Amino acid sequence: MVVKIRDVAAAAGVSVGTASRVLSGHPATSESSRRRVTEAASALGYRLNAQARSLRKPHADTLGLLVSDIRNPFFADIAQSAERQALAAGLATLLGNANESTEQQDHYLDLLYSHRVAGMIVAPQGDGGGSLGELLALGVPIVFVDRTIDGVDVPSVTSDNGAGVAAAVSHLADLGHRRVGIVAGPPQTSTGRERLDAYRAAVAECGLDSDPELVATGDFQADSGARGAAALLDLPDAPTAILAADSLMTFGVLDVLRERGIAVGRDLSVIGYDDVAAYRWLRPALTVITHDPARMGSLAVDIILDILAGRPASSVVLESALVVRESTGPAA
Repeated sequence: MVVKIRDVAAAAGVSVGTASRVLSGHPATSESSRRRVTEAASALGYRLNAQARSLRKPHADTLGLLVSDIRNPFFADIAQSAERQALAAGLATLLGNANESTEQQDHYLDLLYSHRVAGMIVAPQGDGGGSLGELLALGVPIVFVDRTIDGVDVPSVTSDNGAGVAAAVSHLADLGHRRVGIVAGPPQTSTGRERLDAYRAAVAECGLDSDPELVATGDFQADSGARGAAALLDLPDAPTAILAADSLMTFGVLDVLRERGIAVGRDLSVIGYDDVAAYRWLRPALTVITHDPARMGSLAVDIILDILAGRPASSVVLESALVVRESTGPAA
């Protein structure tokens, strides 16, 4: 049986990236990791041949792209745009799906590193530890897209989450809504925190009810949107409007309203997030907070190309806006 580096990493209890660095003699490894990897390689009979050593030079024609959830149309748009922009520059793209999981993120980051990609575009999970922290310490060119991590100094392409949410809450206040509920994203993500903070600030600014029970927390997936909507609707004093903080959770909210026979726009106002193509099929048409995922993807590739060429690279914050349609109306 041919022993692979992944076998050594598993036996040593380290990531593939760490095992690769130890076996190639890279100095950015701990003494404990070096000892465990060396012992595991010896026990398994692993040998790093000269050809493999020569292949450690990064592929100048390959980029890695790691999105948070490929099922989310927002991230699909980012991926499609980034792939197209990279292809125009003569680069191939390797795509990974973190599935909103730091463990799965680590797996794909290790895999992309083992494929020696020239740089990575990442919608990050977690706090910057694990394999992401290791790659940053190694100086691997990385650009964040959609999300950032506090204290991690990496160029990024994000949206102004505050402006869109503030416009949404103000719009509902103008329609006479006093109790506006939100299905917020996970607080461990920058987008989840920023959108919830913007909601709370806008509620205070507009003089609306700041009841903490009007906040339901989801995980950027449809089931959590449904659970959040159900919890809000079951309140003794239910909200007259609901804001969902991403596209998949928006679908979950709408599904619960359909099941309960609640007329969107008449019985209860709804504002979704991300103007995804599927919203065009909805009746009534959905009021949404929109931003530009395609622009995010192409800009992220431009920035990583700047880094690889040794040019200055700066973060970009794109505008978000409210698009008013038929799913918001006067408070019942």
